[in-house]
Amino acid sequence: MARVKYLNRASSPNQAIFDRLEKERKMPTANIFLALTQTPELLDGFLTYANALRSSPLSPRLRELAILTVGHLTNSRYEIAHHQSHGLKAGLTQAQLDAVPQFETSSLYTDQEKAVMTFAKESTLKVDVSDDSWSRAAAFLGEPEMIALVLVVSWYNSGVRIMAGLGIELEAGH
Repeated sequence: MARVKYLNRASSPNQAIFDRLEKERKMPTANIFLALTQTPELLDGFLTYANALRSSPLSPRLRELAILTVGHLTNSRYEIAHHQSHGLKAGLTQAQLDAVPQFETSSLYTDQEKAVMTFAKESTLKVDVSDDSWSRAAAFLGEPEMIALVLVVSWYNSGVRIMAGLGIELEAGH
């Protein structure tokens, strides 16, 4: 059970944030956003940052592999459920989505994909990323992409903690 109320347009004193959600997100919107509508200024910044990450130099495919790695490592059913569809849109197969927890031994990923996922794993579990993990990913990615990778992994690590802290429930149908 969520630890905070999910607001809807009728119960919110801030209609502008719902205008933005309707413009930028699927409606009805995800529970994480409905919970954060209680702090519209924070949700506004949250959405702006999330949108910036989606348009970063990191390819959607690599971005979603990094996000799904974070989701699996943190046991975030919510994150996994929401990003599997994004992964499919980015060109991942269902078999690749299913193999994320065993990516290190799977033959379904390229060396580049494994390097990105290893970076995400190390950053998630250890925080400090080794020079070896950085170098493996940087062998495939330029500095703008590496910066985007760091920001994506960091952002989604914060996201799973926000969802866990607030007790955000997975929506029906996911």
